[in-house]
Amino acid sequence: MTLGCAVTSEREEGRPFLDGPKAAETHKEMVIEVAAMSDVGCKRPNNEDSFGYDLQSRIFVVCDGMGGMAAGEVASATAVEQLLRFYEGLRSTPMEIEHRLNQAIAGVNLAVWTAGQENEELHRMGTTLVTACVDGDRVVIGNVGDSRAYFLRDGVCVQITEDHSCAAERVPPELRPDTDGGLGFLGQFVTRAVGVEAIVKPDFFTGQVRPGDMVLLATDGLTRYAESEAIAQQVDVGQDLAESCRILVETAKAQGGVDNITCLLLRFQ
Repeated sequence: MTLGCAVTSEREEGRPFLDGPKAAETHKEMVIEVAAMSDVGCKRPNNEDSFGYDLQSRIFVVCDGMGGMAAGEVASATAVEQLLRFYEGLRSTPMEIEHRLNQAIAGVNLAVWTAGQENEELHRMGTTLVTACVDGDRVVIGNVGDSRAYFLRDGVCVQITEDHSCAAERVPPELRPDTDGGLGFLGQFVTRAVGVEAIVKPDFFTGQVRPGDMVLLATDGLTRYAESEAIAQQVDVGQDLAESCRILVETAKAQGGVDNITCLLLRFQ
């Protein structure tokens, strides 16, 4: 389990894959490489973003916290730590990874919400969450809020997730959350966040990966400055992942960096 900035890799025996109409009894050796970086940015006094991953469980997560005082930092750090713990605890169950991830996010949401209910200083804290889970050559992405996941292949970058925000959902200004509390603490007025209510509804996306594919998890401190095309130009498939993270962060800072900036990159070999 890792909470910090690092690069590491691991090998696994792949699952059988379908080749045309017949199942080929071929096993691939899969390597997952990961790097992550988080930066306070150019304007904020503290960093409310968090990231983490567990290569043994094959789960990776990025969160962007919100709330008064230090509540945002607490919310995001709690969400990352608890997601890794809950997901690891469910590894021995026979459920599919989609169900395991859904159950883990539900547990995380309740943990953050309960902490906010028990401590007045943390009341109404919350966090976005975007996570990737890997099972053989399958990847499951889950998200709540406006932190995003992107998929990169052959020089093309595609946004996987859909923002849960007033801007993305075209919510009229008069119906947006009050900026003095709740979801309004996030600049784009998120419509869903982990820990704000006792129950949360994440979105899930699944896909298959092949050698050379990459997945990017990022907070809006990066994505407001770098959409899909810009990310594709900055991230090269053969480039060192830690260097790719550094370039992405510096790109956001060069354009103002008004928010905390966090990115986590996966590469499959």
